[in-house]
Amino acid sequence: MRIKTALVGYGYWGTNILRNLIENPGCDVVAVCDSSEKQLARVRARYPHLPLVRDLESVLRSDAEAVFVVTPISTHHEIARAALAAGKHVFVEKPMTASVAEAESLVAEAERSRRRLMVGHTFEYNPAVTRIREIIAAGTLGRIFYISCKRVNLGIHQRDASVIWDLAPHDFSILFHVLQETPLWVSASGRACIQKGIPDVAFVCMEFPSGVMAHVELSWLSPSKLRNTTIVGSQQMLVYDDTQNVEKVKIFNHGVSYKDPETFGEFQLSYRTGDILSPKIDNREPLGLEIEHFLESIRSGTAPRTDGRNGLQVVRVLEAADASLRSQGRMMPLPQA
Repeated sequence: MRIKTALVGYGYWGTNILRNLIENPGCDVVAVCDSSEKQLARVRARYPHLPLVRDLESVLRSDAEAVFVVTPISTHHEIARAALAAGKHVFVEKPMTASVAEAESLVAEAERSRRRLMVGHTFEYNPAVTRIREIIAAGTLGRIFYISCKRVNLGIHQRDASVIWDLAPHDFSILFHVLQETPLWVSASGRACIQKGIPDVAFVCMEFPSGVMAHVELSWLSPSKLRNTTIVGSQQMLVYDDTQNVEKVKIFNHGVSYKDPETFGEFQLSYRTGDILSPKIDNREPLGLEIEHFLESIRSGTAPRTDGRNGLQVVRVLEAADASLRSQGRMMPLPQA
């Protein structure tokens, strides 16, 4: 069953989504929409056979069964809600919306219209992240103590969103996916260095019900591009480096053992440095896997893995982190399911 699709927004990430839609044998692109004639000219030069439109209404009136929304964050809610109300299945890029209220509105509209709503948390479809979740679930690392994430680069500065709303959805979705839980609280500090009122560097801390502590460093101002996640467990440690072409995941047989003192003044720590293992990781493109999952959820009528409620969880923590940032790092409690 081939599914008719439409793309709204042909910007930086829209180009990648359109390429994957065209390469997917299970769908047909029936419309590409962008308000910029310059962007549409780029589409026309590369894909001259595709129908191009400049207004959303043309997409809503089309025979597209699914709409991909790849526009600025502030427009996600309006476009996605209109598409759902028009009877379309909707894939919306991360973060799902600019507020919890908007996210709840989309979840409710998807349930009312009985249409699939999926959020582009691409890393949940990344084979490396899938492998990490399996490693944690198998107990290979032991009890998880803490996780440290670093997502920094030079640019791309956004005009309508802070670095938290732009970059943190990736790490938040990874954390929630591999731990299978959401945080109890979140705290954030940061600074607007270049554009007044738009923080471009932030440090986010959170604690999970299992006791795991997590720290996420985010920046648009760094001399190098880093995409690192370090997971420290009681038995072993793991490092995930998404910038590597091979050996993205490494498991370190390193650790520390503590022995309770038997006499006053006795203190013993035993340090272990063992082998380093790099498991084999599927090299398929995560975005292609993500899009195929969305199309299959439409065919089967089942909820996608990163559905509206999944997107709502991430937006809830983003909003709390943003509130903490404006409150000088105050700890913000989060509701538990």
